[in-house]
Amino acid sequence: MLEVRVSKQLNAAHGKLELDLDFQCHAGEFLVISGQSGAGKTSLLRMIAGLMNPDSGEIKCNGQAWFNLKTNTKPQQRDCGLVFQQYSLFPNMTVEGNLKYALKKEQSSAKVDELLEIMEIKGLKDQKPLQLSGGQQQRVALARTLVQKPKLLLLDEPLSALDRSMRLRLQEYLKMVHEKFELTTIMVTHDPSEAIRLADRVIEIEEGKITKDGNPSEIFGNKSLSGKFQFTGTIVEIKEEELLSIASVLVGNQLIKVVISDSEQKSLRIGDEVIVASKAFNPIIKKI
Repeated sequence: MLEVRVSKQLNAAHGKLELDLDFQCHAGEFLVISGQSGAGKTSLLRMIAGLMNPDSGEIKCNGQAWFNLKTNTKPQQRDCGLVFQQYSLFPNMTVEGNLKYALKKEQSSAKVDELLEIMEIKGLKDQKPLQLSGGQQQRVALARTLVQKPKLLLLDEPLSALDRSMRLRLQEYLKMVHEKFELTTIMVTHDPSEAIRLADRVIEIEEGKITKDGNPSEIFGNKSLSGKFQFTGTIVEIKEEELLSIASVLVGNQLIKVVISDSEQKSLRIGDEVIVASKAFNPIIKKI
């Protein structure tokens, strides 16, 4: 379990920002940190990774102090991997070379082969980063981070530069990697649909303070809709219940749940843009 209680004065675009956060992230949890630009999300990840020091507070992982008044563990000694939006790959090395560079002395190169296979980049192993697409480069960056088997994975908006279809595909990779390697993952994202698809729990930060903490449905759910309505949104989840299916549609920052028929379930996919409208006071859904 990761325990974070930190304070830090930051220089934000609108002036001084007092970051004051206190939360826990449980082992195996996929935690999303959400909030507007300048709220302190990236600074939080940097403090957990040891790349920035809090002014005060404490960071502990599995009972071991990483930061307090007496301790400041070096970044390379913290059992965590950090993936940024920028891929930061070595341009003069091949894909395989980038992964092998991250191996610890005692590690076998078999780990590299395993990750090349899992991330579906084995056919690219002899190519250099500039020969790859953005999505391929991000998979290489993620694989390189996983080479060292971190227990804690920190992701700072790793998919924000990609187009929508590639983001959806790489979201599936992130979910698969999180589960397969039994990681504890903390991810910063501005995208509510990304949070809904990936997160077990969402923390929302505003002006350096935690304003919301709960599961994605609690954070983004809209409990106030009534009367006649018509709006467009994006399907972010489709769940089969015992007797029916439910589509979760993201409209702005609000999550709407709509019961769908068997025929609709067969035709609708995650990522589809849809119109949700009222008919006889019951919501209906139509693909655009």
